[in-house]
Amino acid sequence: MNIERIKEQADEMLPWLVDIRRDFHMHPELGREEFRTQQKIIEYLEELDIPYTKIAGTGVVGIIEGAEQGKVVALRGDIDALPIQELSDIPYKSTYDGKMHACGHDAHTTIVLGAAKILKSMQSELKGTVKLFFQPDEESDGGAEPMIKEGCLENPKVDYVMGLHMQPAMKTGTARVKYGHLNAASDTLEVVVKGASAHAAYPEAGVDAIMIAGHVITALQSLVSRNISPLNSAVVTLGTIRGGTKHNVIANEVRMDGTLRTLDPETRQFCYRRLQEIVSNTAKAHGGEGEVIFKPGDTALINHDEAVDVAKANAELLLGKENVTLKEQPSLGVEDFAYYLEKTSGAFFHLGCGNEEKKTTAGAHTGWFNVDEDCLPIGVALQVMNTLTLLG
Repeated sequence: MNIERIKEQADEMLPWLVDIRRDFHMHPELGREEFRTQQKIIEYLEELDIPYTKIAGTGVVGIIEGAEQGKVVALRGDIDALPIQELSDIPYKSTYDGKMHACGHDAHTTIVLGAAKILKSMQSELKGTVKLFFQPDEESDGGAEPMIKEGCLENPKVDYVMGLHMQPAMKTGTARVKYGHLNAASDTLEVVVKGASAHAAYPEAGVDAIMIAGHVITALQSLVSRNISPLNSAVVTLGTIRGGTKHNVIANEVRMDGTLRTLDPETRQFCYRRLQEIVSNTAKAHGGEGEVIFKPGDTALINHDEAVDVAKANAELLLGKENVTLKEQPSLGVEDFAYYLEKTSGAFFHLGCGNEEKKTTAGAHTGWFNVDEDCLPIGVALQVMNTLTLLG
């Protein structure tokens, strides 16, 4: 593997990468609506003479078959935007009101296309196959599961899948990897408390669901503080509460919506059971009824050591050991790349895109988010190096 040549090729395509990324940035599309984005990806693949198939509605899978049979490595780029109004006054600002690439997916997609361009030029030297996953809907219902269900990991069967994410809190030219747990599982929960209505002047004639809800809210805080080890992590947050019909009527029902974040399947199942016990028994103690309705979300993202070793070693070769760090603690945010890692080996890592002079340090999911485009060839070179290493 000629690292200097790969770096040179990636650097030379910077103007091309910038044009692609800015076009995506100016035309953001929400999950399941990425029709223009899908068509542009197809056009780029056709220009590179890379065969492709449409998948999961607005997704695309490209394929580069090497001269010899071998391993199969997939590179993933998510393609959807967010329902956020862009606030930065930049020449390539979003042209769609209330929609914005505020999480770097435009850069992720561009990096996969850049890696594809270099790997396609090396096709006669490749020992194995490269798949290119352009995945829709990462931000909402999740596009990874539909991609997998429609066969993106099969025919040929994927041995490794690699992904990356922009990090504006990290300087351009840096990377960060994490062994094991990187992101949490996420579940939506609805807490339902039922009592009995009565006139507010005669509370003894009813069962006050609002009063019960207050005790339930307090009791739920004991789940993490007293039922989860301090060496583990979990979060229970209630974000909405609604109940009652009038100021002088005892409420007969209260509903609360929230989220549960956990890092492993065992803790997740324990929290399901314990939440139900706390809500049901607290309500019962005050004469009412209570239940928790769960809507399972994304699973936890758990990296595979072998693939992390590759990402770490290549980042150190490209950027220098001093510019590559190990993430110590996992994030309780979610990332549906986790579903690929449940089916095959791989790793998800972070790439710095922050530059104070260029004003690209604003956090993701904000209207000020932007990336230092000098990170694009770095991401391209890293993913090419990772691919070649895993192909062997």
